[in-house]
Amino acid sequence: MKIGFIGTGVMGSSIVQNLLKANHEVVVYNRTRAHAEAVLAAGAVWADTPAKVAAQVQVVMTMVGFPADVEEVYFGTNGIFAGATSETILVDMTTSTPSLAEKISTAAHDQRLLALDAPVSGGDVGAKNATLTIMVGGDESAYQTLIPIFQQIGQRVSYFGSAGKGQHTKMANQIMIAGTMTGLTEMLVYAQNAGLDLESVLATLEAGGAANWSMANYVPRILRADYTPGFFAKHFLKDLRIALDEAKRMDLDLPATQLAEQLYKKMVDQDHLGDDGTQGLILTYPGWQK
Repeated sequence: MKIGFIGTGVMGSSIVQNLLKANHEVVVYNRTRAHAEAVLAAGAVWADTPAKVAAQVQVVMTMVGFPADVEEVYFGTNGIFAGATSETILVDMTTSTPSLAEKISTAAHDQRLLALDAPVSGGDVGAKNATLTIMVGGDESAYQTLIPIFQQIGQRVSYFGSAGKGQHTKMANQIMIAGTMTGLTEMLVYAQNAGLDLESVLATLEAGGAANWSMANYVPRILRADYTPGFFAKHFLKDLRIALDEAKRMDLDLPATQLAEQLYKKMVDQDHLGDDGTQGLILTYPGWQK
């Protein structure tokens, strides 16, 4: 299948690589072309605008940073809707707002296109290893068509219903991750100050009830002082704010998520560590001896 992919960042590049390995023809666009060089060298084809990507493919996938970027990529002068032809399937894999997913779906329907919101979980490791969890909302027939492709880039693919439901599921995921990231951070600070061997603590906790994906994947990075982004802290802060906005619309109070948002806000806005991975939260704790 001929697939367009817009957004060749940390995760997008790995997804494109896996699509190429599965023998798809992939046309790519990225705001900064230099960030697409690796996938171009692997066989992807460049297009100068999102519209030019959409005009020549059967499926367009997008994975960009923020909802404003999604708006521009889809609705801008040279955006996807300016180039897509009838029956093209649009798949936004960005973690974005449910309302924007609904807006894209409505616009797609008006142009006889099909749209899915399909945010993912699994970070850079999941993207590289094609073990992502993919949470899908939108047109069910489009979902059924793309299951084989989703299975080439992910390990678990689930459909949750109408447009926006994939994004709501990702918000539930991010609320959970907020707890695991703050928990593993404070666990390490406490254990270090108690004089414990942190490698032994990790091995022990992984064998018990505290075991979780975030700890298994991020604590080893912290212990070797690796704060490169599997997932940018600034993007996680964006996600937490979306989750809290959606919770407010439901008249829900989520105090633990609010605290996580405050901690990541300090990391991003005050400590200027937004381009670090989410595991860099530990650098904001005075008790952590780097």
